[in-house]
Amino acid sequence: MIDKELLKKYARLLMFEMKEEEYTTLQEEFDVILKQMDLIGNIQNISEVEPMTFPYKNTDVVLREDEVGDYLTVDEVLSNAKYQVNDQVKVPRVVEEDI
Repeated sequence: MIDKELLKKYARLLMFEMKEEEYTTLQEEFDVILKQMDLIGNIQNISEVEPMTFPYKNTDVVLREDEVGDYLTVDEVLSNAKYQVNDQVKVPRVVEEDI
């Protein structure tokens, strides 16, 4: 089981505000996920199964090839950015540094 104090630490570092009962719910959800991962890990020859990229086969879809087209210049992109640093858009910090 995931320790509630660890969840609180990560919530603080990620700048989340959670109620006490939300930690209990999150702890229970992690417990279910970890049990499911254990079950999957115990399936014989699981490493030989090709990973699924889509939940079902869809033969009616035809994906287009990627093509280089018109693009925005750096100046055009930055023209709508409130804060910029070194030709990049500056965004607010959402994760503390000591994770």
